[in-house]
Amino acid sequence: MSSNGDVSNGPSSKKNGRVWMDGCFDMVHFGHANALRQGKQMGNHLVVGVHSDAEIQKHKGPPVFNEQERYKMVRAIKWVDEVIEDAPYVTTLDELDQNNIDFCVHGDDITVSADGRDTYYMVKEAGRYKECKRTAGVSTTDLVGRMLLATKQHFVENPPEKDQTKDMAADASTKSPYTGTSQFLPTSQKIIQFSEGKEPKPTDKIVYVAGAFDLFHVGHVDFLEEASKHGDFLIVGLHTDLELSIIRNTEVNRYKGRNFPIMNLHERLLSVLSNKYVSEVVIGAPYSVTSDLMDHFKVDVVCHGKTNVLPDINGKDPYAYPKEKGCFVEIDSGNELTTQMIVDRIIKNRLEYEERNKKKEAKELILINKTTDQLD
Repeated sequence: MSSNGDVSNGPSSKKNGRVWMDGCFDMVHFGHANALRQGKQMGNHLVVGVHSDAEIQKHKGPPVFNEQERYKMVRAIKWVDEVIEDAPYVTTLDELDQNNIDFCVHGDDITVSADGRDTYYMVKEAGRYKECKRTAGVSTTDLVGRMLLATKQHFVENPPEKDQTKDMAADASTKSPYTGTSQFLPTSQKIIQFSEGKEPKPTDKIVYVAGAFDLFHVGHVDFLEEASKHGDFLIVGLHTDLELSIIRNTEVNRYKGRNFPIMNLHERLLSVLSNKYVSEVVIGAPYSVTSDLMDHFKVDVVCHGKTNVLPDINGKDPYAYPKEKGCFVEIDSGNELTTQMIVDRIIKNRLEYEERNKKKEAKELILINKTTDQLD
């Protein structure tokens, strides 16, 4: 086991070789990123296999993001060295051998194929399997449930509308510990694990961008990639959310409306920190880019995308100061995807996602019970 308690078991604790991890990586979130971070710790080179749309449809149900979007999202995670497209849903020894892989890593949860089998049974039997700790409190199922709930109260423990998400398996009555969810509890250690911890060099050109970065998606990735091209050190300012509204104004809810953000500040923080283009994050950044902010972080360029910019609470343009200084750049990432568009995808296909997660939980429970009986 590692000193931080992430790695749970495996054939060897020595850090070497090529590591394989695979998955759907649908609606990539910080739980996915944390698993990949742990996998990278176990070897020198992390290879990630991403399933195609057809494979996911066959074994699990319709994905929220298409395969090209999912391939790009995984490639943008800073611990990933290589991505293998159209990886098989059931991990095979042939796949590992074809890619010169030493061993496979997966979280300590259960992944089940269409026929109800553990998708890692082959590599487990061959002794080429290790486990990492699943990040409690977040899952794709949970995020889909939050979007369907569509209320600010998804941050509050035991929200009154919670029964409305029962069919999405996002409530406490869920029987499977893997499809169900628990409250995410952020720690300073987790933030440190995700952080680069590096300072800009004196000669670095510093770029600043700000936003909610809610449901961190491929549109954000394309924007950050373009913004990073304008300098050497990219700082992202994250606006505050409902959890901080007790002690300060909540910019995200005020500008986005009552349904946003879907993810709280700490969840959005880890998602942004996992991106390879990001050098540093300002937690709870002010909505307006001020002279104090730019001076403190020695910002040379301020970037914003093509999305509409609403005025600050005082009616002023939040980018007025960098525009006056001549250091504001509007960039076109070529990707028009927004958080609202993702929510719209979910709502449009609500019944399919509900049915998908019911089936997923049922298969997990069967395998869990079978494993328990074998141990007894």
